[in-house]
Amino acid sequence: MVTIGVAVAIPEPWGSQLQDYRTRIGDTTATQIPTHITLVPPTEVEAGAVADVEAHLAQAAAGVDPFAVHLRGTGTFRPVSPVVFVAVAEGIAGCEQLAGAVRRGPLDVDLAFPYHPHVTVAHELEDSVLDEVFEDLARFECRFDVDHFHLYVHDQQRGWRPTREFTLAGPARAVEREE
Repeated sequence: MVTIGVAVAIPEPWGSQLQDYRTRIGDTTATQIPTHITLVPPTEVEAGAVADVEAHLAQAAAGVDPFAVHLRGTGTFRPVSPVVFVAVAEGIAGCEQLAGAVRRGPLDVDLAFPYHPHVTVAHELEDSVLDEVFEDLARFECRFDVDHFHLYVHDQQRGWRPTREFTLAGPARAVEREE
């Protein structure tokens, strides 16, 4: 079995800024998790099924248009889950559409919670640290275009590593190519 995930990577310089922040606050998982918006949470698949998953993701990417994301401010899932996140202020519908497209076929997985696009910045830390992160990043803001996503594979020593990129090439992109 292989543990995979599918996510939109947060581009530089913001991805490293948020990952470095997580490391500074003592989140020991930060160095093994690139900063991202999850589309498919950690999921176990047969090693031989990865090629089928990749073909499915390529097909899903072909049907979704690129979209803009605006990250702004913080939120939390407490008390349900000890998580503080940077909020997706714009691009929620794009994230939902993309997540819906990839969570079909071989990746039709049950979610523990309803899908809510976000960028985790603190997880399973003391409440006082979660409170501090919530305040520290309340004014965080960045904007970027999402025109691709990645398949990640979990390695026990190195953590989550992107193994393949999928370019969004939905109907709007097809029109752009024709012009």
